[in-house]
Amino acid sequence: MRGYGLILAVILSLHMGTDSSQAQTREQKVRQDRDKVVAEGFWIYNDLLNGFAQGKKTGKPILVVLRCLPCTECVKLDDDLLDKDPEVRQLLTEFVRVRVVSTNGLDLSLFQFDTDQSFAVFFLNPDGTIYGRFGTRSHRTEWEEDVSVAGLARAMEGALELHRNYDAVKASLAGKRGKPLEFLTPEQYPLHRGKYTSTINYQGDVVKSCIHCHQIGDARRDYYWETGKPLPEQLMFPYPHPKVVGLILDPTQRAKVREVTSGSWADQAGFRAGDTILTLSGQPLLSMADVQWVFDQTNPQGAQVEAVVDRNGRQQKLTINLPDHWRREGDLDWRVSSWNMRRKFFGGMKLDALAAADRQKAGIVGKESAMLVKHVGKYAPHNFAQRSGFQEGDIIVSFDGMTEFDNETDLFIHASDHFQAGQTIDVGLIRNGKRQTKKLTLP
Repeated sequence: MRGYGLILAVILSLHMGTDSSQAQTREQKVRQDRDKVVAEGFWIYNDLLNGFAQGKKTGKPILVVLRCLPCTECVKLDDDLLDKDPEVRQLLTEFVRVRVVSTNGLDLSLFQFDTDQSFAVFFLNPDGTIYGRFGTRSHRTEWEEDVSVAGLARAMEGALELHRNYDAVKASLAGKRGKPLEFLTPEQYPLHRGKYTSTINYQGDVVKSCIHCHQIGDARRDYYWETGKPLPEQLMFPYPHPKVVGLILDPTQRAKVREVTSGSWADQAGFRAGDTILTLSGQPLLSMADVQWVFDQTNPQGAQVEAVVDRNGRQQKLTINLPDHWRREGDLDWRVSSWNMRRKFFGGMKLDALAAADRQKAGIVGKESAMLVKHVGKYAPHNFAQRSGFQEGDIIVSFDGMTEFDNETDLFIHASDHFQAGQTIDVGLIRNGKRQTKKLTLP
């Protein structure tokens, strides 16, 4: 990572390519990673049961890193930096360290995290109690405002402190474990059933046998879509970033406020730059990811979130009042999961905001909404827009009668609220300077 020179490259992110040389490179990377890590012996490799057994045997807390090896497009970090940073390396020796390189068989009643993230770290007691999480992301390629090696070290120190005082703090940690999901493990979801097993296959095509992190979120959304159930807003806008409520946090600290957005819900609650958030909804915080966890568990229809902050050495209670649909302030464009929503709601089109010069050239005046069709999927199941006659370079000015929108997220919200599978909608567009209306049949 630029600036801090960040942690390990981890978890997931983009769909795998089909180029054979690229696939071979990924295959080699997965196998070489196992050989290297197992030979060094510093990490327990892909064996959570052994990790928990070692935790109970030694009395140490457990640090689990979820790492998706084939995913390289969005994870341009130094794989070795975590072990090489002297402060982090020393802290690691105080944990039982487990490296997990696939989500096959992962216990989703315990390991719940933002599956669009590029890496995830869990700090746990050997009895399964979660001390906290680490790993935040709010942009496809830029990381500096979300994570840092220093921030990881502070989170590790915090986890060790909670472990030392476990009996006294255990009750405050109960909310860090979520409610059971629709299925216990990723391969049990209908989207993955019969395609994947509970373990990664090192004897066969190891890359294709791996369930990527983003595929968990894909499977969860698909489950609701295919059963005709409304998509919960928690799945539409998962793990709200602190900046959604107006909190700009320092990525080198656990949960220290660097800036408060003027007029935001955090501003209205009385947060100030320099505040250290000690607890949120009663939960102690180790990192920005812990803040996201609390927000993710908060009612999308509005709620009050209680915080305790340290301000100049004195504790103060603050209350964030969140209105109905507060999550919708989040940005979905960077998320890998947005590709499946583009398939579902746009027929496979990728839409970008139209540049000012292009607006003028197209004859778009004032505040009229306009989105450029940047990409049209060519292969099933992402080719419904292509089959309906849409082309790259089209400029969309109305969408199912909606004429006021600023970005893809606005259209995602409208589509999620109103569209049904197989529905045909009217889309107004400009092509070669001429306005027209086309029919878009959705999957």
